[in-house]
Amino acid sequence: MRLSELKTGESATILKVLGHGGFRRRIMEMGFVRGQRVEVILNAPLKDPIQYRIMGYDISLRRSEAEMIEVLSDSEADELLTPAQNPVCESHGDNGRSVDDVVHSRSHTISVALVGNPNSGKTSLFNAISGGHEHVGNYSGVTVGAKSGVRYYRGYRFQITDLPGTYALSAYTPEELFVRAHIAEETPDVIVNSVVASNLERNLYLTTELIDINPRMVVALNMFDELTASGAQLDYERLGGMLGVPMVPVEARNGKGIEALLDTVIAVYENQDARVRHIHIGQGAVIEEGLRRLNGDMSAHSDQLPKTFPPRYFAMKMLEGDRQVDEQLRGCERYAEWAGIAAREADRIAKTLGEDVETAFANRKYGFISGALKETYTPGRQEEATTTALIDSFVTHKLWGFPIFFFLMWLMFWCTFYLGAYPQEWIDALVGWIGRGVNALLPAGALRDMLADGVIGGVGAVIVFLPNIMVLYLFISFMEDSGYLARAAFIMDRVMHRIGLHGKSFIPLIMGFGCNVPAIMACRTIESRSSRLITILITPFMSCSARLPIYILVAGTFFSAHAGWVMTGLYVLGVAMSVLTARLLRRFLFPVDETPFVMELPPYRLPTWKTTLTHMWDKCAQYLRKMGGMILIASVVVWFLSYYPRPEQASAGTAAHYENSYLGRLGKSCEPIFSPLGMNWKAGVALLSGVAAKEIVVSTLGVLYTEGGEVTVAENPRADELRDPSAESATLSRRLVASGDFSTASALAFLVFILLYFPCIATVAAIGAEAGWRWALAAIVYDTLLAWAAAWCVYRLMLWF
Repeated sequence: MRLSELKTGESATILKVLGHGGFRRRIMEMGFVRGQRVEVILNAPLKDPIQYRIMGYDISLRRSEAEMIEVLSDSEADELLTPAQNPVCESHGDNGRSVDDVVHSRSHTISVALVGNPNSGKTSLFNAISGGHEHVGNYSGVTVGAKSGVRYYRGYRFQITDLPGTYALSAYTPEELFVRAHIAEETPDVIVNSVVASNLERNLYLTTELIDINPRMVVALNMFDELTASGAQLDYERLGGMLGVPMVPVEARNGKGIEALLDTVIAVYENQDARVRHIHIGQGAVIEEGLRRLNGDMSAHSDQLPKTFPPRYFAMKMLEGDRQVDEQLRGCERYAEWAGIAAREADRIAKTLGEDVETAFANRKYGFISGALKETYTPGRQEEATTTALIDSFVTHKLWGFPIFFFLMWLMFWCTFYLGAYPQEWIDALVGWIGRGVNALLPAGALRDMLADGVIGGVGAVIVFLPNIMVLYLFISFMEDSGYLARAAFIMDRVMHRIGLHGKSFIPLIMGFGCNVPAIMACRTIESRSSRLITILITPFMSCSARLPIYILVAGTFFSAHAGWVMTGLYVLGVAMSVLTARLLRRFLFPVDETPFVMELPPYRLPTWKTTLTHMWDKCAQYLRKMGGMILIASVVVWFLSYYPRPEQASAGTAAHYENSYLGRLGKSCEPIFSPLGMNWKAGVALLSGVAAKEIVVSTLGVLYTEGGEVTVAENPRADELRDPSAESATLSRRLVASGDFSTASALAFLVFILLYFPCIATVAAIGAEAGWRWALAAIVYDTLLAWAAAWCVYRLMLWF
């Protein structure tokens, strides 16, 4: 708990002092150090300040200062030392631990924040330290939120938080705001700044921003092997001495240097690293004069400032016109004076230097970095054509770039369908074997039918597509991790620009091929509000992996000779509909909102199989969890609605029974809507079930076409040749063809409708959270109407041919 939470008369033991820089040093000099006892003497009439007794004398602290001191209260210690509350103590047969032991344990927990640029290997470093499974992407926006992990090392417990990648600590992007808010509110004990060793000049800019807030920090020189391989040399000890920050070479991909990094974090945390010192990065005489005036007044009234960052930092941000800091300080008594000084000094600096203050700060920081590197860094011999440049000469070529991109997309879909077909047959056989086993073990009745047809038939109809999902995610993961997706955004910028967006919008759209929900969340990285909103609204047209089982089932059943081309055509149609929608939105609802396309093109890297396979399996695990959750429940619900009411004489497997069931009646009521598309009531029911999650369409078809009626040769001439001698072992594909319910025209219309209609509930919720529920409702209506119109057109065209 925090010291400010103690009540009058209560006592506690100091664990650690949070905060940064001078505030933390001053508080510790007053005696608030680990292990010291502190007692609350009294509160002022207005509850602020508070009088404490520590080391035999009384001292007064403001509540905001006491908030930055972490303590172990006596009541907490009593609970921890009571055997009933502490099984570990009870198992030892004694009181277990003393208060000193508890203090030692609590104080040996180090909260670490990983901060770094996108593509700096920060998340890879997180995985190396904690063994976590966060995806390691090679473009901005992969890590949208913070991920946490734990590592035990040398008696310390490291609580590691992987923060979003950011280039600075300004108030422009959600990532910048998130990182700065986390550092201010969570006050990590040590910040590990992940820096690409072979790209120091750009990466160290964020380091200078962190130096401004004066935290305890360690720089991890990640991918150090790339620097040495290039022949470059870096005196990182000397560079770290210039910055006042210890630097440790690491290779996160293979785990080299991780223990040295953790040792350095411990030394910094325990104030035992002599390399740590706070520096002020000089901003030049003109800017320093303005800083001196504003910082002087703020320091004189520092009791009004938040204790998270030093006064000089707030002075710099006020001169820059930082909106968030301005709002944060607006409630201070001296705010009007500070705002006046900042405005006058910013105007003077701009007139003297001929550039705005923010640009002036950035130029001075890059100048400082350049000067430091000249003394410590020796570049290696640069080859005329590096591997990255050589690959880029092909994949971003004006003639070859697009063919290569479309070939890779086609290859991904072809492999998804054909390579996944073999294990799919094995899983299908396993599901059939389990179903036959249930039928053999249980007596006839509703329970057996529910398990065999509802649970096994419904869930099994979807789970057989797991190999296809794995192949799809394997391709997407590899393209992300290797750096190719950033090039895809680069070559697509001109195309995206023509529909009113820019290349940065392309990455969420590509992510939508995996799942629309994280793709919509990734739109946060788009600075322009209108571009971000348009991208969110067109993302559901990207065929997510949930639609893939339907595509594979229907395309493989009715277009087996050209299934790969049909699937590719569906993906292309989705992209075309997104382009049309974006043009309409830009043309009629939003004015042109030009935003610069600024995006890093990282060097190509060959991902490790462990990283790529881990990412693939994480996504597949989500798919499997769906099997045991929403899809299982939906399958049972669909079975129940199709099973009841029970007819008096008709058998449970007849078409008449299905048609007269609750589900059949619902489908019949919607049949007029779908009949112009060549679909009957069963197709309508399957489409309605897909509102919750698209995979449920397949499980619904699996339930509806389980022994799905008596099919005669007159109804379908191919029924005899396709019907398996054992009806129970017939696959869903065979049962669909044998039913005669679908023609090639209606099957293709069915696929087009699945592609475009009502987004799943999770996607609708994501749109509502990111854009507002008005836009979520608009997406539901527009997407469904567009789906019906497109499916009708496809059905009519197919009938002509």
